[in-house]
Amino acid sequence: MSNIKDIVQEKYAETARRVATGDKSGSCCEPSTCCGPEADPITSGLYDDAERNALPEKAVLASLGCGNPTALAELKHGEVVLDLGSGGGIDVLLSAKRVGPAGRAYGLDMTDEMLALARENQRKAGVENVEFLKGEIENIPLPDNSVDVIISNCVINLSADKDKVLREALRVLKPGGRLAVSDVVVRGDVPAEVRRSMELWVGCIAGALEETDYATKLAAAGFDGIDIEPTRVYSIEDARRFLAGEGLDVDAIAPLVEGRFMSAFVRATKPATRP
Repeated sequence: MSNIKDIVQEKYAETARRVATGDKSGSCCEPSTCCGPEADPITSGLYDDAERNALPEKAVLASLGCGNPTALAELKHGEVVLDLGSGGGIDVLLSAKRVGPAGRAYGLDMTDEMLALARENQRKAGVENVEFLKGEIENIPLPDNSVDVIISNCVINLSADKDKVLREALRVLKPGGRLAVSDVVVRGDVPAEVRRSMELWVGCIAGALEETDYATKLAAAGFDGIDIEPTRVYSIEDARRFLAGEGLDVDAIAPLVEGRFMSAFVRATKPATRP
């Protein structure tokens, strides 16, 4: 687990470099996988035409998420939003438009190449109420009680210390603030070797939580109003080509995998300060 951060950083840096040069092929995953932004059932079809057309092409190409948290977070004019693991900036730029000039959208990323790409996308989009910050989601460089909404697009599952991420999220949220993130979750038990292969496909890096564990960690961090809503449930057919390439008997493991891995929208609230 100790090298997860290095692996994530290098893969996302590689994606940023590829997109920056105009290369539309490939993805953060290995070439044999289907995690690319153009065709696979995880990253495709998340944003409608209006959202894509309103943004620079490179912001869309650099999107490696599994959901559309900006569409589900019910952002309001004037709110302050923070995107954990903002990548090429697609969700930050969309959020900035939703909160309007009176609001603000922060993007936090640890990868220099992604930050450079995101800032270039911001410039091209002409959006001013945005700031991209360098840092780690386990150590958010913002003060206590400073953010109305935290979004994230399938990045928390990549952290090796999810408890710390959630505690930090609670810290920077204002009382009554909302966590509204898309993430990969697992429903029920899955054999370890199958789980590892599926996680490599679904999230490029292992780390997805079982949904009850996710809820438990949110509660332990101090959140209430916890809800985990599946948005895409991945079938064995979605992953058949990848798993076969891993040397697994796909038909034999299908009953152990079908319906177990999913993208979900995770909601939670920081309790309001008591009088």
